Amino acid sequence: MLTWIFRAVLVVGFPLIVYVQISHTRAGLVVGLVVGVTLVLFEMAIESISLLSMIAGLLGAVAGLLVSKTLDYLVFQLGREELYRVWDQYEILRNLAMGVLGMVIFIRKFPELDTLDKDILAAGKRRGSTMKVMDTSAIIDGRVVDICDTKFLTGTLIVPRFVLQELHRLADSPDGIKRARGRRGLDMLSRMQENPDLSVKIMDKDIPAVEDVDGKVVRLAKDLGACVVTTDFNLNKIAAVEGIVCLNVNDLTTALKPVVLPGEGMAVFVMKEGKERDQGVGYLDDGTMVVVEDGKRHIGKRVDLVVSSILQTSAGRMIFGRYKGDR
Repeated sequence: MLTWIFRAVLVVGFPLIVYVQISHTRAGLVVGLVVGVTLVLFEMAIESISLLSMIAGLLGAVAGLLVSKTLDYLVFQLGREELYRVWDQYEILRNLAMGVLGMVIFIRKFPELDTLDKDILAAGKRRGSTMKVMDTSAIIDGRVVDICDTKFLTGTLIVPRFVLQELHRLADSPDGIKRARGRRGLDMLSRMQENPDLSVKIMDKDIPAVEDVDGKVVRLAKDLGACVVTTDFNLNKIAAVEGIVCLNVNDLTTALKPVVLPGEGMAVFVMKEGKERDQGVGYLDDGTMVVVEDGKRHIGKRVDLVVSSILQTSAGRMIFGRYKGDR
């Protein structure tokens, strides 16, 4: 309703303005009416055109005029007066044609920019898939350094500035345990940077909208299309919810534990007494607990045993074996 009132004001108002302010003649009324109707028609035409299309058309028209002027200059540089005289006669038509051509091209091809933008982002994410964003826990843990030394972990390791700042805060903490963890993390990071075959980059990009460091790590990895390297179980779950590939060092360690089958022999150092009577307990190099039947009397010795059973629990894997003889 308001739109039609506005259009009526234009159609009636312009003839009155021309008649009162400019010319008290019938011709003045006609001129004012023509201007008002032209503005209404123009307003109705642009109503169905998006702003982006209008901007694209304007840029295309300007580009077309620039091309036309460039052609003028090239023809003038040829030095042939007869050709230039003929060329100059069609200047208005040429400028109009090039302007319209540029406008049409820009308007028609403008929607393809969205697809092009998505392709560029997809390509960037594919490149980003070779990058790994390091979490504070993974740096402090230190096993990543050994994995990198074996060249199983490739690509660029990204250490965000906020992770580095957290390591500094831990290293300066009055709490002895936190201070030791922070200093170990800085030492591990220094070892990674000293590795000539490893690319480690400190990234200054921050995520102000997210407060906790774990959330910042996940958001940064999502923006870069990168993986997350961590030993934090909760961060692993958050990354999985966000659809981000998470390289958990603990999962890798579990996957690389040696396979032991019942009936096989193995050697283990009995460290302490078990919960049950006459049991001894030892550990493999990967931390797997080995319960030795009748192993209590061999505490402090390395013994050979035969694997009797294997128990997988939420806390890890336990191996039960029977004493075979001193090693």
